[in-house]
Amino acid sequence: MFEIIKTEGRARRGRFTTPHGSAETPVFMNVGTQAAIKGGLSARDLRELGCQIELSNTYHLHLRPGDERIRELGGLHKFMDWRGPILTDSGGFQIFSLAKLRKITEEGAAFNSHIDGRRVFMSPEDSIRIQSNLGSDIAMAFDECIGLPAPYGYVRDSALRTCRWLARCKAELERLSSMEGTVNPGQVLFGINQGATYKDIRCDTMDAIAQLDLPGYAIGGLAVGESTQEMYDTIDAVEEHMPKDRPRYLMGVGTPSNIIEGVYRGIDFFDCVMPARNGRHGHLFTWEGVINIKNGKYASDPDPIDSACGCPVCRSYSRAYVRHLFVSGEILGLRLAVAHNLWFYNELMARIRKSLDEGSFGAFRERYSGVLDRRI
Repeated sequence: MFEIIKTEGRARRGRFTTPHGSAETPVFMNVGTQAAIKGGLSARDLRELGCQIELSNTYHLHLRPGDERIRELGGLHKFMDWRGPILTDSGGFQIFSLAKLRKITEEGAAFNSHIDGRRVFMSPEDSIRIQSNLGSDIAMAFDECIGLPAPYGYVRDSALRTCRWLARCKAELERLSSMEGTVNPGQVLFGINQGATYKDIRCDTMDAIAQLDLPGYAIGGLAVGESTQEMYDTIDAVEEHMPKDRPRYLMGVGTPSNIIEGVYRGIDFFDCVMPARNGRHGHLFTWEGVINIKNGKYASDPDPIDSACGCPVCRSYSRAYVRHLFVSGEILGLRLAVAHNLWFYNELMARIRKSLDEGSFGAFRERYSGVLDRRI
């Protein structure tokens, strides 16, 4: 499933193969939470923008339109016309971030839907059943994401419970994948390491879940309130305990510099809503930093968003035009901005992979880490 092609320090150049194709790593997964990219982009747009893996969310699709309905319609790939690999998040983070009333027990999580307030219960088995119905290539284990700061005792109890939930997830996926009529019998499970910023909890639980011999492992529960340095220190601690021959996924992270630093620390998979969300607010990534296209200084600017960018937007439109769309409230402005940002993130990963192929990632990191996040 996962081949490491080359390394430079802890940074890894690899390839991950799924029933719906291979992804070159390190890879950024484009977030289509509800089977769509916010900003009016289609699956065809994603292909043109260099997306390799699309990410959708178990929590949202279970509530609307319903995972059973998607199964009846042939699974998520057919439903959204995406032909490449799909990863589905388990819903744990959304229960943490969206559900106003929730109760966590050994059996699972009870919460109120953010849509209509109805009471919903989700167990590890339920999360895996939903993801099996969706037919994604990578299913994420059900976990509890904890906001920071959090007391040591609760974090340890929660992380250990997440480990027990993972064993249940593995057993349920094996059961479902063996059944006739399963949407994607080649679906695999990634485990999630939790533990806030407590290194001993992180390392102990990583050792425990590594014993389950899963196809991949993720570091969850970061970028939720800790400092950037605390995040990097946590990755450094956990990485030493992660299986060397399996892909590593840093969940929900992050900025371009976060990604470069994550690759430097041995991470292979990334996802974040930032490129689409920031794009919808007019914050556009360039190879010199981040610009706010709504600023008045761009009103008569004939240049593309980024003269070093080869995306369809930069090949066709000026900063002045994109700004005009935002100021005028035209939806096309959101679409163009999101398309540019997703292209930038996918191109960032392509350049990282090229630097690893050429043995020059260290120089790439020195040139761009920190620069890409600065506001112009």
